[in-house]
Amino acid sequence: MNKVRSLILKYQDIILYVIFGVLTTVVNFLVYFLFSRIIPVYYIAANAIAWIASVLFAFVTNRIFVFKSEATSRAGIAREFFAFVASRVISGLLETAMLFFGVDVASLPDIPVKIAAAVLVVIINYLFSKYFIFVKRSDGENK
Repeated sequence: MNKVRSLILKYQDIILYVIFGVLTTVVNFLVYFLFSRIIPVYYIAANAIAWIASVLFAFVTNRIFVFKSEATSRAGIAREFFAFVASRVISGLLETAMLFFGVDVASLPDIPVKIAAAVLVVIINYLFSKYFIFVKRSDGENK
């Protein structure tokens, strides 16, 4: 039991990232489904709306629960937010490009393409968050 506990503690940020990543993906897919099927808008627009909702959800959960940011100043939090959004813009553009090429160019169904893109995006987003956004500085703030 101690071995399991030590493994959980060692990989806690990855475990929490996966849990909140799944929840972020659920938010993304629910909003995408809402706007692509129920309130029918073009799938690229639905994806953009879903991206905004999931980025806001992910920032809050990643900051508080996954990486346990210690930044408390407005400047520190703003720095994290803008770095987080910038990294998500990169991965969001990648996801959109994958959707475009998968759906419009390769004529594949949108949901399987979106799932495949989501896997790649989750990995990229973790790396950005872990190594560039929520990195602690010596003054207690995050870089």
